[in-house]
Amino acid sequence: MKKVILTFMTMLVIVALTTTSFAHGWGQGMRGGRGPGYGNCQSGELPGLAALHLTADQEARIKSIRESQLKETKPLNDKMFSKRGELRLLWLQQNPEQEKIVAVQKEIRSLRDQLQDKQTNHRLAVLKVLTPEQQTKVQSFAAARGFGPGGGGCGGYGPGTRDNWNW
Repeated sequence: MKKVILTFMTMLVIVALTTTSFAHGWGQGMRGGRGPGYGNCQSGELPGLAALHLTADQEARIKSIRESQLKETKPLNDKMFSKRGELRLLWLQQNPEQEKIVAVQKEIRSLRDQLQDKQTNHRLAVLKVLTPEQQTKVQSFAAARGFGPGGGGCGGYGPGTRDNWNW
Protein backbone atom coordinates (compact mmCIF):
# COMPACT_ATOMS: atom_id res chain seq x y z
CA MET A 1 0.00 0.00 0.00
CA LYS A 2 2.86 2.36 0.82
CA LYS A 3 4.39 1.73 -2.61
CA VAL A 4 1.10 2.60 -4.32
CA ILE A 5 0.71 5.83 -2.34
CA LEU A 6 4.36 6.78 -2.91
CA THR A 7 4.05 6.11 -6.65
CA PHE A 8 0.81 8.09 -6.83
CA MET A 9 2.32 11.05 -4.95
CA THR A 10 5.41 11.01 -7.16
CA MET A 11 3.25 11.05 -10.30
CA LEU A 12 1.15 13.85 -8.87
CA VAL A 13 4.24 15.99 -8.20
CA ILE A 14 5.60 15.32 -11.70
CA VAL A 15 2.29 16.27 -13.32
CA ALA A 16 2.04 19.42 -11.20
CA LEU A 17 5.56 20.55 -12.13
CA THR A 18 5.21 19.84 -15.85
CA THR A 19 1.80 21.51 -16.02
CA THR A 20 3.16 24.79 -14.66
CA SER A 21 6.11 24.72 -17.05
CA PHE A 22 3.79 24.24 -20.04
CA ALA A 23 1.45 26.96 -18.85
CA HIS A 24 4.19 29.55 -19.32
CA GLY A 25 4.31 29.08 -23.10
CA TRP A 26 6.97 28.18 -25.57
CA GLY A 27 10.15 30.15 -26.13
CA GLN A 28 9.26 33.48 -24.58
CA GLY A 29 11.07 33.40 -21.26
CA MET A 30 10.10 35.26 -18.15
CA ARG A 31 10.25 38.80 -19.54
CA GLY A 32 10.57 38.38 -23.30
CA GLY A 33 7.90 37.74 -25.81
CA ARG A 34 6.09 40.14 -28.02
CA GLY A 35 5.55 43.58 -26.70
CA PRO A 36 5.22 47.10 -28.00
CA GLY A 37 8.14 48.12 -30.08
CA TYR A 38 9.16 49.06 -33.56
CA GLY A 39 8.86 45.65 -35.20
CA ASN A 40 8.90 45.56 -38.97
CA CYS A 41 5.37 44.54 -39.98
CA GLN A 42 6.83 42.33 -42.73
CA SER A 43 7.43 45.25 -45.13
CA GLY A 44 10.01 47.17 -43.11
CA GLU A 45 7.80 50.16 -42.35
CA LEU A 46 7.26 51.60 -38.92
CA PRO A 47 4.04 50.27 -37.37
CA GLY A 48 1.29 52.75 -36.64
CA LEU A 49 2.45 54.91 -39.54
CA ALA A 50 1.31 52.44 -42.22
CA ALA A 51 -2.27 53.73 -42.02
CA LEU A 52 -1.05 57.27 -42.74
CA HIS A 53 -0.09 56.53 -46.36
CA LEU A 54 3.28 58.27 -46.10
CA THR A 55 5.12 59.51 -49.14
CA ALA A 56 8.57 58.09 -49.88
CA ASP A 57 10.10 61.38 -48.73
CA GLN A 58 8.20 61.27 -45.42
CA GLU A 59 9.25 57.65 -44.84
CA ALA A 60 12.91 58.52 -45.50
CA ARG A 61 12.81 61.54 -43.19
CA ILE A 62 11.11 59.59 -40.39
CA LYS A 63 13.61 56.75 -40.78
CA SER A 64 16.45 59.27 -40.55
CA ILE A 65 14.92 60.83 -37.42
CA ARG A 66 14.55 57.38 -35.87
CA GLU A 67 18.13 56.38 -36.64
CA SER A 68 19.52 59.59 -35.16
CA GLN A 69 17.38 59.12 -32.06
CA LEU A 70 18.71 55.58 -31.62
CA LYS A 71 22.30 56.84 -31.93
CA GLU A 72 21.64 59.57 -29.34
CA THR A 73 19.91 57.29 -26.85
CA LYS A 74 22.21 54.26 -27.08
CA PRO A 75 24.86 55.69 -24.70
CA LEU A 76 22.14 56.71 -22.24
CA ASN A 77 20.50 53.28 -22.40
CA ASP A 78 23.88 51.60 -21.93
CA LYS A 79 24.63 53.79 -18.93
CA MET A 80 21.15 53.13 -17.50
CA PHE A 81 21.74 49.37 -17.82
CA SER A 82 25.09 49.74 -16.07
CA LYS A 83 23.65 51.86 -13.25
CA ARG A 84 20.83 49.38 -12.66
CA GLY A 85 23.39 46.61 -12.29
CA GLU A 86 25.42 48.78 -9.94
CA LEU A 87 22.31 49.48 -7.85
CA ARG A 88 21.50 45.77 -7.71
CA LEU A 89 24.99 45.03 -6.44
CA LEU A 90 24.74 47.76 -3.81
CA TRP A 91 21.52 46.25 -2.50
CA LEU A 92 23.07 42.78 -2.37
CA GLN A 93 25.93 43.86 -0.10
CA GLN A 94 25.98 42.56 3.45
CA ASN A 95 25.49 46.09 4.81
CA PRO A 96 23.98 48.26 2.04
CA GLU A 97 25.20 51.86 2.20
CA GLN A 98 22.31 54.27 2.01
CA GLU A 99 24.32 57.18 0.59
CA LYS A 100 25.64 55.14 -2.34
CA ILE A 101 22.21 53.65 -3.09
CA VAL A 102 20.53 57.07 -3.05
CA ALA A 103 23.27 58.54 -5.28
CA VAL A 104 22.90 55.77 -7.88
CA GLN A 105 19.10 56.10 -7.79
CA LYS A 106 19.46 59.83 -8.50
CA GLU A 107 21.72 59.05 -11.45
CA ILE A 108 19.15 56.57 -12.79
CA ARG A 109 16.37 59.16 -12.45
CA SER A 110 18.51 61.70 -14.29
CA LEU A 111 19.18 59.24 -17.11
CA ARG A 112 15.49 58.36 -17.30
CA ASP A 113 14.61 62.06 -17.55
CA GLN A 114 17.13 62.55 -20.35
CA LEU A 115 15.75 59.56 -22.24
CA GLN A 116 12.19 60.83 -21.83
CA ASP A 117 13.22 64.26 -23.15
CA LYS A 118 14.81 62.65 -26.19
CA GLN A 119 11.66 60.56 -26.76
CA THR A 120 9.54 63.71 -26.64
CA ASN A 121 11.84 65.46 -29.10
CA HIS A 122 11.66 62.41 -31.39
CA ARG A 123 7.86 62.38 -31.38
CA LEU A 124 7.67 66.11 -32.06
CA ALA A 125 10.17 65.80 -34.93
CA VAL A 126 8.11 63.00 -36.50
CA LEU A 127 4.92 65.04 -36.14
CA LYS A 128 6.58 67.92 -38.01
CA VAL A 129 7.17 65.62 -41.00
CA LEU A 130 3.46 64.76 -41.24
CA THR A 131 0.72 66.74 -42.91
CA PRO A 132 -1.98 68.25 -40.66
CA GLU A 133 -4.37 65.42 -41.65
CA GLN A 134 -1.78 62.79 -40.80
CA GLN A 135 -1.05 64.51 -37.49
CA THR A 136 -4.75 64.39 -36.62
CA LYS A 137 -4.81 60.67 -37.42
CA VAL A 138 -1.75 60.00 -35.26
CA GLN A 139 -3.25 61.93 -32.37
CA SER A 140 -6.50 59.99 -32.67
CA PHE A 141 -4.52 56.71 -32.64
CA ALA A 142 -2.70 57.83 -29.49
CA ALA A 143 -5.92 58.99 -27.81
CA ALA A 144 -7.68 55.70 -28.55
CA ARG A 145 -4.74 53.64 -27.44
CA GLY A 146 -3.65 55.51 -24.35
CA PHE A 147 -0.11 55.65 -23.09
CA GLY A 148 0.34 52.10 -21.83
CA PRO A 149 1.74 49.05 -23.54
CA GLY A 150 -0.79 47.23 -25.62
CA GLY A 151 -2.23 46.73 -29.06
CA GLY A 152 -1.78 48.74 -32.19
CA GLY A 153 0.81 48.33 -34.86
CA CYS A 154 3.22 45.44 -34.91
CA GLY A 155 5.03 44.65 -31.71
CA GLY A 156 8.73 44.10 -31.54
CA TYR A 157 10.31 41.54 -29.30
CA GLY A 158 10.97 42.71 -25.78
CA PRO A 159 9.22 44.62 -23.04
CA GLY A 160 9.02 47.94 -24.90
CA THR A 161 8.37 51.13 -22.96
CA ARG A 162 5.48 52.26 -20.84
CA ASP A 163 4.77 55.31 -22.98
CA ASN A 164 5.34 53.84 -26.42
CA TRP A 165 3.16 55.18 -29.24
CA ASN A 166 4.39 52.42 -31.55
CA TRP A 167 6.08 54.87 -33.87
